[in-house]
Amino acid sequence: MTKTLTQIPFRADHVGSFLRPKRLKDARKKKQNGEITAEELRGIEDEEIIRLIAKQKEAGLSAVTDGEFRRAWWHYDFLAGLDGVELFEAETGLKFKGVETKPHGIKVTGKVGFTGHPMLEHYKFLHEAAGDTTVKFTIPSPNMLLLRAVIESYENREALLSDLVTAYQKAIKEFYEAGCRYLQLDDTSWAAFFSEEGREKLRKEGEDPDKLALTFARAVNESIAGKPEDMTITMHICRGNYKSTYMSSGGYDSVSEIIFGRLNVDGLFLEFDDERSGGFESLKHVNREDLRIVLGLITSKNGELENPERIKARIKEASQYVDISQLCLSPQCGFASTEDGNILSEEQQWAKIRHVINIARDIWG
Repeated sequence: MTKTLTQIPFRADHVGSFLRPKRLKDARKKKQNGEITAEELRGIEDEEIIRLIAKQKEAGLSAVTDGEFRRAWWHYDFLAGLDGVELFEAETGLKFKGVETKPHGIKVTGKVGFTGHPMLEHYKFLHEAAGDTTVKFTIPSPNMLLLRAVIESYENREALLSDLVTAYQKAIKEFYEAGCRYLQLDDTSWAAFFSEEGREKLRKEGEDPDKLALTFARAVNESIAGKPEDMTITMHICRGNYKSTYMSSGGYDSVSEIIFGRLNVDGLFLEFDDERSGGFESLKHVNREDLRIVLGLITSKNGELENPERIKARIKEASQYVDISQLCLSPQCGFASTEDGNILSEEQQWAKIRHVINIARDIWG
C-alpha cells in the first residue's frame, strides 16, 4: 500500500541514521570473520530494523527510517551498488577534525547505471515493516560520486554526469514504484565551498569553485527532474559527521543563492547546531514559498540537551528570513553516518529525538 504524504518534511523530523545496536555490530563482525552467513546477518538486521521502527514510533516521529542499519557507510554502500562503480581499499581515509576514517574509496570503472540495486530490497522491507507510518529512505546525492570517486572509465566529468543523471532518474523511478514517497539525498559536497580554505583547495585541484557549484546544482536538478508530483525529495547538506567529529566549517553564504534559490528539491535539512555553520542571513535567498527549511539546531554529536528556550529563540531569529510556516526542526545530522556511530548513548540519542519533537510541538502545535 502506498502511503499518503502531508506536509513533508515534518515539523519535527530527523536526518535518518541511528546508532547501531551492539547485537548488530557483533553480527557484522561475525560475518566479516566468516562465523555467520550473509543470510544470518540479514535476519539479525531485519529484527533490529523492526525494533528501530517501533522505537521511532514510540518516540513520536512522523516518519521512520531503517537507521541505515544495513550500511557501513552512508554513501559508499549505495554508490558501490551502481553499475560501473566499485569500492576499493585506499591508502588513506578521509580527514576529519582530529581523526581519519577507514581507508576506503570508490572508483568508476565502467558505464554508470542503476540495475538490480540491493537497496531497492532494503526499501521494500522497510516499507512493509513500517505499516501505515510514513517511510523516509536516504541515499547519497549524485554529487558524492562526482566529488569522491576516482574516475577511470570516462574521459571527463561531463560524460560521467550524463550517465549518472540517467542512473539517478531510474533509481527515483524504481524507488517510487516500490512505494517510496519520501526520499532524501545526503550531500557533503556543498561544504567544499563554505570556507575560503575549501575553495582554495578546489582551485589547487584545478577546479573553478563557482563553476563546480553550478555543476553540482545541475546534477541534482536533472536527476530529480522527472519525479512524480506526489513524491517528496529533500536534501541534507552536511559538513561531515564521523565519530562526533566534522570535516568542514563555514556558513552557507558563498553558495547560498544556488542552494536556496536554484535547487529544485522540496526541502533542505541544514546544519545550524554551532558556530561552524554561520548565521541565518543566507536564508534571505530562499525564493519559494513551497520550500521547507529544516533547521538542524539539535546536535547529534553529543548527548547534552540544548536549552529549549534558546532553540525557540533561534527559530524565531530564522523566521526573520523565512516565514515560520516553512520552517521545521531536526538534529543537525544523523547519529551514525557510519557504522561506528557518534559518541553518545542510545538513551541520549532517543532523548535528543524527543527533545526535537517537544520543542516543535511548543512552536507549531
